[in-house]
Amino acid sequence: MTRSNKPALSRRTLLGGTAAAGVGAVLASGTDAVADSDRRRNPVDQAAVDAVAARLDADLIALRRELHRNPQTSGEEKFAAGAVADRLRAAGLSVESVAGTGVVAVLKGARPGRTVAYRADMDAVPGDGITPPLRDRPAAHVCGHDIHTTVGVGVAQALARLQSRLSGTMVFLFQPGEESLKGAQAMIDAGVLERKGVEEIHALHCGPYPVGQFAVTPGSGLPGQDWATVTLTGPDAVAAAGRLKAEIGGLSTVAPPPLPPASSDAYLEQMVADVQTPDGPLARFVVIRGRAADKPDAEGRVAVDVTFRCWPEQRNTEIREEIRRLAQPYGGAVTFPKPPFPALVCPADDANALARHLRCELGPGSVTVNRAAFPFNGEDYALFLDRVPGTYTFLGVRTPGAAITTSYPHYETFTPDERAIGVGVRAMAGWLATRTRR
Repeated sequence: MTRSNKPALSRRTLLGGTAAAGVGAVLASGTDAVADSDRRRNPVDQAAVDAVAARLDADLIALRRELHRNPQTSGEEKFAAGAVADRLRAAGLSVESVAGTGVVAVLKGARPGRTVAYRADMDAVPGDGITPPLRDRPAAHVCGHDIHTTVGVGVAQALARLQSRLSGTMVFLFQPGEESLKGAQAMIDAGVLERKGVEEIHALHCGPYPVGQFAVTPGSGLPGQDWATVTLTGPDAVAAAGRLKAEIGGLSTVAPPPLPPASSDAYLEQMVADVQTPDGPLARFVVIRGRAADKPDAEGRVAVDVTFRCWPEQRNTEIREEIRRLAQPYGGAVTFPKPPFPALVCPADDANALARHLRCELGPGSVTVNRAAFPFNGEDYALFLDRVPGTYTFLGVRTPGAAITTSYPHYETFTPDERAIGVGVRAMAGWLATRTRR
């Protein structure tokens, strides 16, 4: 694909939609029947996507606001699931419910091709997952899942309007339970990948990048998670547990963000820079959080519960051994209550192909590259990428001039720029239309 064959879209065009509307007007007003017929015979291209997507912008922003006003936590996403299903049925897609509140929708193109999936997550963040944590805080969409869901609906609607030119089959997975790390597995257990013949999968997640920009993740992504419990006994077990918790915490290589959120700006700005730095300070990291019981249980035992994330993922084994080593002088019994949750690692070839596509279609400034992982975040989308190749890309939602905490997920101040919805729809619809072609 060469840039000279397609009109490049500037960031201003993407945000304002004016050029896209102009393309739509040209298509609509064409009087040359032969040329119009030729266009219908051609595969879906970015100009066609932009013309269709421009007519969806206002309704999609309204949908996002509806979802935002009705946050529901993992497994309870009935409002979002209903809104998604209604709109996709109206667009002509085949829709079914899976895994409780999950939604699967299928769009078959008029031409033969490959089967490609797009995933969006629908659940809100529970109160105790919002920064800063406050007692009795209600759930809220501060991770951007309302944006993700809206973009997924918009991509489906745009491609449905171009069905006569679309190759292959698009499978849209609207997933429940991402925050609980249960929804992806539930959809996989329901057989959605096998039943639909999915060959690859793609997803966006809101990120602290300028609106209009994407961050691709070749060979990087997000860390997994692991858990350990050390059980101590004896007359000084409570004091010993406190000391052991501190020693295990000393394995961390990344300090937690400062609180309150207003004091986090410089910290988060540096983190975003470090994530984009090859062989930088986040090329290898360990983040450990521990909690020691302040009194023995009924059997005189005191537990130190540990949660940790590592990058690269292979360091899990190393950190488990370190925890055993630190616990040994205390006579602590170490258990690992469940297998580690896998890291999300995006195949480099797929991510680099997406980067080339976006730069060609949207301009060279539309893409940055994450070389490492954000240390405090995980994603059960990892389970999909463990089964089929694909991409996981950050969608910039930061309004120009706004503090970074307005675009960094899970902060109470998270207020994404809604113009990112149209950007995401145009970019992903164009990308997916190329991926379904053989």
